[in-house]
Amino acid sequence: MVQYIVTVYTGRRLLANTVNSAYIKLVGTEGESHRKLLNNEDFASFRVGWPSTFVVTSHKPLGKLVLIELEKRHLIFGDPWLVDKVEVQSTEGETYKFPIYSWLSDSFVHRFREGTALRDCDDDHLLGKYSRQQELREQNQTYQWNEDSIPHCMQAENPINPLSLPRDDQFSFTKGAEFLSTAAAGLAELKLTGLEDCKENWESIDDIKKVFPKRQTELSEYTQDHWEEDDFFGYQYLNGVNPMMIELCTVLPDNFPVTSCMVFPDGKTTLDKEMKNGNIFLVNYKNLDGIPANVINGKQQYLMAPLVLLHKTPENKLMPIAIQLKQCPATDNPIFLPTDDKYDWMLAKLFVRSADFSEHQLNYHLLRTHLLAEVFTMAMLRNLPMVHPLYKLLSPHTRYTLQINFLARIRLISPQGVFTQFSASGGKGMFLFLAKSLSSITYDSLCIKNDIAQRGMQKVTDFYYRDDGCELWDILERFVNDLLRHYYSTDAEVMQDSELQNWIQDIYEHGFFSRESTGIPQRFTTVAELVKFVTMAIFTSSCQHAAVNGGQYDYGGWMPNTPITLQLPPPTIKGKADKDTVLKTLPDVNATAQGMATVWLLSKQSSDFVPLGQYPEEHFTEEKPRQMIKKFQSELHALSVKINERNEKLEIPYTYLDPKKVENSVAI
Repeated sequence: MVQYIVTVYTGRRLLANTVNSAYIKLVGTEGESHRKLLNNEDFASFRVGWPSTFVVTSHKPLGKLVLIELEKRHLIFGDPWLVDKVEVQSTEGETYKFPIYSWLSDSFVHRFREGTALRDCDDDHLLGKYSRQQELREQNQTYQWNEDSIPHCMQAENPINPLSLPRDDQFSFTKGAEFLSTAAAGLAELKLTGLEDCKENWESIDDIKKVFPKRQTELSEYTQDHWEEDDFFGYQYLNGVNPMMIELCTVLPDNFPVTSCMVFPDGKTTLDKEMKNGNIFLVNYKNLDGIPANVINGKQQYLMAPLVLLHKTPENKLMPIAIQLKQCPATDNPIFLPTDDKYDWMLAKLFVRSADFSEHQLNYHLLRTHLLAEVFTMAMLRNLPMVHPLYKLLSPHTRYTLQINFLARIRLISPQGVFTQFSASGGKGMFLFLAKSLSSITYDSLCIKNDIAQRGMQKVTDFYYRDDGCELWDILERFVNDLLRHYYSTDAEVMQDSELQNWIQDIYEHGFFSRESTGIPQRFTTVAELVKFVTMAIFTSSCQHAAVNGGQYDYGGWMPNTPITLQLPPPTIKGKADKDTVLKTLPDVNATAQGMATVWLLSKQSSDFVPLGQYPEEHFTEEKPRQMIKKFQSELHALSVKINERNEKLEIPYTYLDPKKVENSVAI
């Protein structure tokens, strides 16, 4: 008899253990073992976080092990079991590793391949081919597209119950308990309970200060103190929660008739001269044009599509110098200037910041990180078997994404969601804007270095989102390049991998609606193309999400800096606004409280946060990829040290792209 030492590692999550009967079969190139019962007599073989060791025998050597079969039989009730991995040691001293990291919840036989990453064209074993194809057939039955969404998302079995998601995609017990927090819990944490039903206007800014939570971040407190200042308004376009829209302006848009006399009345410089010197910048919210505003508390709300002109001064400050609140120039659509009356200028900036809230939340946050990450996740689960090197690379960057988006659809953008009920772009305008935003996405806009170049923002000083983001892109691209070239040494190998080609085709069709104008590849023809796209997918799901998510409470907790909605139309004639106009324009008390509570919850780091580059699940078992991961982690650590040293010298530290604060996946 030939003996194999089998070690089964039960997961570390709460309730990961099982008392059900468990069986294993070993399958090799020369045969297979008998089905072996693994439990001890006391049925306590599999404890949370503990390895359990058994002996499996065979009448003859099995050759190279390629597969194991695991089966869990119910005793009285179903008892889900989380298996992290299985290791098998042969009599020849060879150790075979089988990464699993899956819940076994039923009584079916589950097959898991040995951990060596194999492309589709590498897998010549008939047994292996059968296993791959069967796995993908089962995955395609579980993960089906909902083609009624923008973009397409996972078709949920029960659209209001997150427990209907596959067990492997659900939160851990710890995160699930934390995420029972709703907006009501956020109100309680911030001591805003009682304000959620108040549909009155604020009577003064001081009243907002009185209820502004004591539970502040350092930056939310700074925002409260500086929100009215023009240089802080400008600073947020570079390093705030939405650094994605500002672009160099070399020619004014035809619909923004700003003159030199308006913005440089002292005549010491001219608009043309400053544009030639690269000191004029534009932010254009044109995608919001024509989007109907919401009705909140029975009152019509107002959402503008502004144009903003900014000037980089000799003192290195980015200052707003002109604001037009609607796209079409008209006598009742004045261009507001810093030299205008205080309240006219304040209102103009309020309408811009409110427009920025909608543009940021729906386009740059929800669509371009959360929803695209779901597309990448779904395509991976449907087209790549667990043994595929790209599955192993991408899997840590998909953790919790399906459930967090499931909850967003219930709690934020459903008819009863906070965003739908209390934001200016909620209601029927929301999905019109999402469709408009999706049609404007290009491949270049998702790749930070291309995006920065297209916006002409390469040389702007103190642009920390760009600096940190581009360094992260380079580190990530080197890692992805080294790892993928380890498995794909030629372009032909990329083209021959049908699973890889199916993955990108699924993304092209369901994420970007097969629009060639996006520039998204329909297939991969070179290793370089593959490396760039995978870098973008991981960057989007980790770094980009961190950049547009982490600062939500820092900049949005103090409502006047980022109003979730506005209740009066903008001024059509200058000189008539006063303090009372501003207060009546701001959102009602309940909308303010709901907005504060929501951005507080969305900015909180969970207790099982996994930072970029850390891989608790060991999907790669070969030594070479593991060395590449260590190099990747070392480079991320060096960047973190560099960012922290810089931040010590800054009045406003930029921390959102510190690798230690970037989560591996869209999980919040």
